[in-house]
Formats: sequence, structure tokens, C-alpha cells
Amino acid sequence: MGKDFILTASMMCADFGNLEREVKNLEDAGIDSFHIDIMDGRYVNNFAMSLYDMAYIAKASDIPLDVHLMLEHPRNNISLFLKELRPGDTVYIHPEAEYHPSTTLQKIIDAGMHPGIAINPGTSVETVKEMLRIVDHVLVMAVNPGNASQMFLPYVGEKIEHLIELREKMGFKLFWDGACGAERMKEYAYHGMDGFVLGTTLLFGKKTPYKEIIKSVRSLDFEYLKNEKPVNEMIV
Repeated sequence: MGKDFILTASMMCADFGNLEREVKNLEDAGIDSFHIDIMDGRYVNNFAMSLYDMAYIAKASDIPLDVHLMLEHPRNNISLFLKELRPGDTVYIHPEAEYHPSTTLQKIIDAGMHPGIAINPGTSVETVKEMLRIVDHVLVMAVNPGNASQMFLPYVGEKIEHLIELREKMGFKLFWDGACGAERMKEYAYHGMDGFVLGTTLLFGKKTPYKEIIKSVRSLDFEYLKNEKPVNEMIV
């Protein structure tokens, strides 16, 4: 696929004191979608964005949402999220968090959205292989979920290569989430990743305007980083 990839902004890294402006600036800069991390403090030991944050962004922009549910038993509350979203948005669940994940995925499909699964670093591809046939999107976690500033786990690269091989047969799109730095993005964009979730490593908290950053990232030219503070590759 070369360099024709999708860029999604990790909105948990945005400035929540100016959320309306952040959404508008990212939209004007050409971001493809907004990534919404929702955590319940149970499946992961952290809390992040809420149902109401997600609903606000959905109303503030026509750009698609990628909603990443880090929740225990998401089927119990999935209708609360689906009614605030729009056909064409994506909803990811973690298969380990649900007794019958395929049932939850079917609810997402029935609502007219793209079903997705998020695969943790310690989750084997073989344990989710059957679900790859029914999802549209697969989110590969390059760090353990739940917190920023975590170390990239090198063995995830082998998992990504396996999923790239399966993608053509199964028909899903493959996205990278976590510790998405310049060198790894260059390598895996050419390997065939369909998209990347951008957080503080490449997008947020910079002096450079979003429009210039996104233009640079799309061309895989990271010259703008030379004018920034040193980038910590461990940050999401």
C-alpha cells in the first residue's frame, strides 16, 4: 500500500481546556479520524475519556470517530455508546473483556458501524483469529493498554507482520496504537499498516501547528521534530 495510510488523533492527549478549538484545528489540518480512549478503571487501572467527551466530539465534527472501549463486559453498556455515534464510526472492543465478544461485535454491526477488535501485546493472534473474519478494523497495541509513557514492546513487530499476512485473506484494516515514533512509523507504513494513532510522540504538545505536522507525517518527513523538544519514544 506504500504511504497511503490513515491518521487518527488520540484525543486523550488533547487540551481539554480548549477541546472545541482542538477539534477544529485538527479537522482543518486534515486528520482522518478522532481516536477516543474510554477506560473504566477495571479492565485497565486508569480512567480516560467519558461517554460525554465522545458525544461532544461526535457533535462537534463530521469526521469519523474511532472509539476504543477499554471496559469490562462492554456488551452491558454498548447501547449507550452506539446511540451517540454515527453510521461509519468505528468501535473497538478487547476480546478478553467479554464472555461472548462476537455477540458484542454483532451489535456494533447492526448499528451500522465498523466493528473492531483491539489486540493487546500479550494476546496471541491465534486466540482471536476467528474474529478477524467478522471485523473491519484491527487495532494492534504496541504498548500495554491503559497509560501513556509506556515502553514499546519489540515482539509486537512480529505480530504485526503476521496480521499483515492475514489481512488480505480476512479483509480487515490494520492500525497501530501506542509508542508510534518516527522510525517505527516509517518502517511499518512501508510494510503495509493501514493507519496510525498519533499521540504526544508525533502530534500533541508541539510548537509546530497541526497542519504542518500532519503534512510532514503523511510524507514521512519528520524534519519538524528537529525544532521540537527531544521526543520520548516511550510516550503514546
